[in-house]
Amino acid sequence: MVEDKELKELLPPLRWYTLAKEQVISNGYRLDASAYDIGAMDALSRVHHNPYGWVYLWSKKGLVEDAYVGGRFKRIYTENKNDIPFFLPSDIENVYPSPSKYISAKTVAPLDDLRVNKGMLLVSVSGTIGKTSLVSKKMDKQVFSHDLLRVTFQGSYDLGYVYAYLNTEVGLKLLQSNNYGAVIDHIEPIHLMRLPIPNAPEEIKRSIHEAVVASYDLRDQSNDLIDEAQRLLYDALGLSAKMELTPQYYTPDAGFRCFTVKHEELNNRFDASYHVPEVKEILFLIAQNAAEVTTLGDPRVSKEIILPGRFKRIYVEKGKGVPFFGGKQLLQLDPSGDKYLSLNNHGDRIDQELSIKKNMCLVSCSGTIGKVQIAPRHWNGWAINQHVMRVIPASDEIAGYIYSWLSSPYCFPLIVRNNYGAVIDEIDDKQLAEVSIPLLTDKAVQSRINNLVLEANALRYKAYLKEQDALQQMEKVLRR
Repeated sequence: MVEDKELKELLPPLRWYTLAKEQVISNGYRLDASAYDIGAMDALSRVHHNPYGWVYLWSKKGLVEDAYVGGRFKRIYTENKNDIPFFLPSDIENVYPSPSKYISAKTVAPLDDLRVNKGMLLVSVSGTIGKTSLVSKKMDKQVFSHDLLRVTFQGSYDLGYVYAYLNTEVGLKLLQSNNYGAVIDHIEPIHLMRLPIPNAPEEIKRSIHEAVVASYDLRDQSNDLIDEAQRLLYDALGLSAKMELTPQYYTPDAGFRCFTVKHEELNNRFDASYHVPEVKEILFLIAQNAAEVTTLGDPRVSKEIILPGRFKRIYVEKGKGVPFFGGKQLLQLDPSGDKYLSLNNHGDRIDQELSIKKNMCLVSCSGTIGKVQIAPRHWNGWAINQHVMRVIPASDEIAGYIYSWLSSPYCFPLIVRNNYGAVIDEIDDKQLAEVSIPLLTDKAVQSRINNLVLEANALRYKAYLKEQDALQQMEKVLRR
């Protein structure tokens, strides 16, 4: 039985405050405590007392021209990547936006209402509220989930200015204080009419906007270099840019798939997923034009592959520890979030297992397996959890090439074939070390691929600095 004293220690401290009747009336008679969160009240005070005055974001004197969500429809997901790419809210923060799903080309729905255009701001409005992104070159004209608010603006500099505001603690707090829903949090376009924003002078808006736009332009440039590196890789290996495999199955019309495996190919694995014909076909294809097919654990390729152990985490306040994030944030430009790992308690573990270094290749190994990222410069010294493995390249002369291959659709089946686990899929460092990697006949092309990726990674660091500049300018606006 838990004693009263023990119970008090387990429970969070009680927070309470009083409200004026006028506050309730002005907030649409909302009586839920979340609408009057102390953090949100403090954020509201900062907006109201900024030196430039304030306006409601969507009002006659506001910044928003229009805000809407797309219509709901019955989705028919397919495995065919020639169908319609479909982006989810979780995709918008990725530094290289790519669709999570594909929907059937036969879908009967007004998909044009769900397409987004450059010059829009996207805001997640369901579940995790407040994720934001400008529509980049890779997002333009693509189909996005109805769970994203599409926002357009009146002024030339409002887009970047509002983006920066919603990425501050103040803007996010106020946006989230409008949520409703018993199980899943939601906000609606109308809530922008109750969202105050500092009415900074045009020159300040311009400076913030240009910094944000510059950040997204650098991301686009980075992604173009990644694409060029991939094209060179495919050309060198004689592979199609769109992976179109023709695996051999018996009785393909029977409603199930079956195939045979030779005894000498079993490798002590009796799970069918390890031996799927797609894997066999990929290994055959890359061997045709490669100088050699080796493994990721080859000392010429990597120095070490680190799989951190599990541990009880002790978090501290910002500025008193190391930024700490997980696999869900792996593909973001700035995944630092709100978790900071204690150096006093975890210093040795951080140094030996958890710390990130520039140009490491990071591979998710638990739950969602096979997400791949190359660590940019601003991640130096940050920490990532045990659900992500670190591939330390043999040198910077091959780091970019490793990323180019591991992030390709041809390598993904080679990574996930190793998964195990009854409930949550897992792979370990030994299995990742066995993943095949082709070395090119033309070393100059391999070097070119490597250098393009490293150049792209350097641009991501510059993009991060530009965004931080915009956020710092916005924080100055919000100072009382």
